[in-house]
Order: sequence, then structure tokens, then C-alpha cells
Amino acid sequence: MTEDMMIKGAEDLISNLPDGILQHMLCLIPIKLALSTSLLSRRWRHVCLSDESMARILSGCPVLENLTLYHCGKLKVLDLSKSLRLKTLAVDRNVMVPEGPTKIVAPHIHYLRLLDSRPSCTLVDVASLTEAKLDVCYALSTSFFKSKADFLEDMVLKMLEKLQNAEKLTFGGNFVKILSLVEIRGVSFPMLKVKSLILDTVIYQYVIPGIQGLLQHSPGLEKLIVRGRTCSTIPEEHLDQYLKSLSLNPDQCWRSKDGFSLNNSCWNLQSKKLDKRVVLSGERYLKFNFKEHSLPKAVSPLCSPPPRR
Repeated sequence: MTEDMMIKGAEDLISNLPDGILQHMLCLIPIKLALSTSLLSRRWRHVCLSDESMARILSGCPVLENLTLYHCGKLKVLDLSKSLRLKTLAVDRNVMVPEGPTKIVAPHIHYLRLLDSRPSCTLVDVASLTEAKLDVCYALSTSFFKSKADFLEDMVLKMLEKLQNAEKLTFGGNFVKILSLVEIRGVSFPMLKVKSLILDTVIYQYVIPGIQGLLQHSPGLEKLIVRGRTCSTIPEEHLDQYLKSLSLNPDQCWRSKDGFSLNNSCWNLQSKKLDKRVVLSGERYLKFNFKEHSLPKAVSPLCSPPPRR
């Protein structure tokens, strides 16, 4: 009998172990190796960390400096207040995992990466944060987006408030689109101390209001980088339908005050990065001059918003 046949016909004893023991084993072996080989157990890939098990794991890691979590659906409150040496936190998920941390308490971290965060995620305490990379998960229908848009706007504004002292920020396309809705509705942004701002989005009408709001509230900004990415973005028609539900005309909201139609396509755009400026290539985009942070002057308010709240 070959070794492959023995492995194929062998009884999987690990599958019968309780999740608590499997989670303890995760603390003792290289996780990536176990996941990539799948030799330990069929259940290995599906062991989820709960709040209680995560607390036990963290209590056994007093010198932990870097923590990355992938698709932890059962984890609700991520309390890292006792991890005094923790400097880096990364929480990654995808639209196929509907759950994840709803609250993050991490007063000692300096870097946070929160990609595809669930709509109810709250940054409770990130007082020491100097750098963050954020984006919002999106897998909603048009009607459901209209019912959740106000909540999403409130969530990103609260996140911005927690990031006021960070010097380097990176925002994904969905995050910037939601900020565009905030700007159009006339809601005030918090003032930021950011010096380097990176936007993973192309420049077109559905993100320009959000970029404008960010720049107007970043007086110390030294570098703006736009990477021109379009992955996992909120469909433009969902934004238009939401504005219509507020009795606003999308064509007017996405039009500059001087009457110019803003770029309505996110395709075939390129950007180059330079200190203190963003240079866009393409004849259609020459009217948008970002030199020396001039976007708030170059692009006027896009529509007449309701009174600020």
C-alpha cells in the first residue's frame, strides 16, 4: 500500500476533536502551513475563533506584535487592550463571510488594515494609530443599499473621527464613494492630521465629492496618491437610486457648480503620483487640476445640499 493510499484511507481523528482543542493547536503550529496542506483535518479550515477563544489565545501571547485575522466570522468584539506590545492589526474578510468583528478595541496599535469591513464595524479605541488602510465590504441590492446608506455614512464618519491623528491613510473605492454621499448631503467631515493620503480608486464623478471633502479637511496634507483601482466597488446605479430617494437629482449632484459634467466612467483612467500633486492622463481629465491640493478650488460644490446636521 502506497503512502498516498494510506493517507486517503486513514481515519481523520482530528475531525472529532472539539473546536477548543483545534484552536489551541492553531496557537502551536504555523497556521499558513496547516491551511495550505490540509493534511491535519477536513475541519481545519472551518475552525472559527469566538470572543472567548480569542481572549484565551491573546492571554498566552504577551509579546505579540503583529496580528492578522482572516475570515473570523464568529468573532464579535476584538479586545486588544491587554496586548501592550501589539503594533500591527490586519482584519481581512470577503463578501462570502457575512460576519466579523463589530467592535475593535486596540489602543496600542500603530497600524490598522481593515479591508471589506462589515457595515456595523466600530473602532472603539485606536488612540495610538498612525497609519490605517480601510475599505467597506459591499454585497447589497439596490433596495437594501437605500435602506443602509445612512448607516454606512454614519459608520465612515465615525471611523474618520477615530483616525484624526493618523498621519498616513489609505481608503478604498467604496469608502470614498460613501464619503461622496456624505459630502453631497452637506454633512461635515472631521478635521484630519493626515500627511499622506492614498486612494485606491479612479477619478470620476462618483468619488470626486468624497475626495474634495477629504482634502478640504486635511490642512497638513503633503502627498496625495490615486492608484486607479476599481475592484469590488458599489454600483453607480445604487448611488443614483439612493440620491433619488432623497428627492435629489443625480445629474445635478454629479455636476460641478459651473455646469461641467464630471467624468461618469471609471474605465480607461490612469494616474501618476508625485509629491504634493496628482497628475491625471487623458484629455478628458485636464480640467481637474490637483496641483498643490487645489481640488477644493478646482471643483466647486457639486449640488445644493440640505442644511448641515
